[in-house]
Amino acid sequence: TGLQNQVSGVRASQPVQKKLKMQAILYYIRSSFDELKSNITWTERGELQRLISIVLAFSILFSLAIWGADTVLSRVVQFYFNLLG
Repeated sequence: TGLQNQVSGVRASQPVQKKLKMQAILYYIRSSFDELKSNITWTERGELQRLISIVLAFSILFSLAIWGADTVLSRVVQFYFNLLG
């Protein structure tokens, strides 16, 4: 009929197409997990902890620098408006 779609050159009804889509999704998920298990090189625990500490230290320093700049600029703007008013 005109409402049926073609899959791989063969006409298939909606339930068959849904089943093929679900199989494709499950294959993709399985392949992704296999990729994560076998082809990915994970950072060693000690190296990971060292990198996390570096990121944490720089994050704290950067936030302190932004806080300091914000404090100084707010005082400069407040001083400016006090001069005007």
